[in-house]
Amino acid sequence: MKKNVLILLLLGLVMLAAACGGADSSSGAIDGDEIPVFEEGNGEDADGQTTLEKAQEDGFIKVGFANERPYAYATSSGELTGLNVEIAKAVFAKLGIEEVDGTLAQFGALIPGLQAGRYDVITAGMYITPERCAEVAFAEPEYSIGEGLAVAQGNPLNLNSYEDIIENSDATVAIMTGAIEETYLNNMGIGSGQIQNVNDNPSAIEALKAGRVDAITMTGPSLRDALDIHGDESIEIVEDFIQPEIDGESVRGFGSAAFRQADQDFVEAYNEGLAELMESGELLEIYEEFGFTDEELPGDMTAQQACGQ
Repeated sequence: MKKNVLILLLLGLVMLAAACGGADSSSGAIDGDEIPVFEEGNGEDADGQTTLEKAQEDGFIKVGFANERPYAYATSSGELTGLNVEIAKAVFAKLGIEEVDGTLAQFGALIPGLQAGRYDVITAGMYITPERCAEVAFAEPEYSIGEGLAVAQGNPLNLNSYEDIIENSDATVAIMTGAIEETYLNNMGIGSGQIQNVNDNPSAIEALKAGRVDAITMTGPSLRDALDIHGDESIEIVEDFIQPEIDGESVRGFGSAAFRQADQDFVEAYNEGLAELMESGELLEIYEEFGFTDEELPGDMTAQQACGQ
């Protein structure tokens, strides 16, 4: 009898250990999501296909979008749309990938999600920066954007630039976690404790409404769009905002889609599709749908230049 009980206990411990082990990288699953297992350095999965080849064969692609209007957002009916959503759809269609399996995510989760295989591509309001270029491979710029600043009605602290925030040690600013604006202010020497991180732009607006911060900052189009939806008369945009400079250089941002470093063939194909979109005028049509103009075109800037290479 005691021997039988001991055997049952041992079997139970084995089963418990198996259940608590979770999924490892060889299982191809994280939290239940199937992910490709890539051979290091060549961007190929276990079947020898690149991400691009698999997407073209399957006819769909997994894309992570930052939940940030007007770049990417869900309509009241649940449909994903926005500047970068529609650009991505148009480019992928040119590559023979008709279905975009899009997921809205917090901005700070995009690059980790791409690297973990949750997404094959990430985009939406993501600037090309040297720091990000060390982690992902960017396509050529899709747009160029300046910054915006909003404050309490009447601008009681007279904040008209990032420099004004830095010079007033009592001033605080809310910024979405992972957004480029935090990097700008850190590089300009903002004081410790002056930045309050929030999950998304609506949360920044609520922090300003509640008086928990003195200002909020994000890209100009995002700010106007967010205030149209979530703002009220207690908040105003700083219309004469002075665009920031670091080391005498404008920090106007250039954004595009990002890929895993190994997926260079996908980057090249995306660039070709994007170039077709620009040359045909389709890109400008998508711009206009979301309130952008030809002033946001990236001009001659390249991803390599934006990466600081």
